[in-house]
Amino acid sequence: MRTANRRQKRYKLKSEINVVPYIDVMLVLLIIFMVTTPMMNSSVDVQLPQANAKSLQQKKNPVLVSVLQDGQLYLTLSGAKKELVDEDALKAKVGAFVRVNPEVSVLVGGDERGSYGGVFKVLADLQQAGVAKVGLMGQPGEPQDQGKSASNGRK
Repeated sequence: MRTANRRQKRYKLKSEINVVPYIDVMLVLLIIFMVTTPMMNSSVDVQLPQANAKSLQQKKNPVLVSVLQDGQLYLTLSGAKKELVDEDALKAKVGAFVRVNPEVSVLVGGDERGSYGGVFKVLADLQQAGVAKVGLMGQPGEPQDQGKSASNGRK
């Protein structure tokens, strides 16, 4: 009987959980999510110019899309005359033009008094047409002097 008692004391069960493997799995998953999250970004790639930026040098004539205050769309293809288009015609014409010439720049200009929704809708339409990169046009701002305030130069 004594040998049976010794075995029971020697092989006592532990009631602790080893959490090290769980921590290892968690860290591996964290690294995987950190690496894959930036690749899941499916938004429209927009390059915004800064206020005092110089004009960009273009190798070819860009495709220009103008959005007026009331939401009307005008399209200018490679220096041709502006033409009034609707959303479906914009997708069809720009999509065909970009498929023929994938290196062409597409620029969107919106009226500052217009709604943001009109420009956003055009950006989404251009993405559906297959345009990979879209630039936004703007007028260069006047540089402000540091000694002047924003109210007409009065101090």
